[in-house]
Amino acid sequence: MILEEAEMCYAPQFGTAKDAVNFAGMVAGNAMRGDSPAAHWANVKEPGKFVLDVREPSEFKAGHFESAVNIPLPTLRNTMHELPKDKEILVYCGVGQRSYYAARILRLNGFQARSISGGMMTYKSQR
Repeated sequence: MILEEAEMCYAPQFGTAKDAVNFAGMVAGNAMRGDSPAAHWANVKEPGKFVLDVREPSEFKAGHFESAVNIPLPTLRNTMHELPKDKEILVYCGVGQRSYYAARILRLNGFQARSISGGMMTYKSQR
């Protein structure tokens, strides 16, 4: 049985409609199907990577990865033509939700993109 489709008992007073087991299965399923391959901060050191920060400019100004380019998620569709098609794009945000959306947008438009797992929160905890 696939975890993302597992039927978990639902009772509003005890849990959410989608159990944590379902969410874990969804993340794993996305990675296994290639819909949303994950990257990690160690991957940014590999040659030929382009690092994209999709947070808001105020968040970027408060601290960012040294070689990152900032294009906020709401403007990504209108500015993606500025991104390199010949490099893999590693995308990050605060914790991973916006970078997941950005990587999906980029992949659906012909870019090689992966979301960096855990975003800036993970980066700061590793330093």
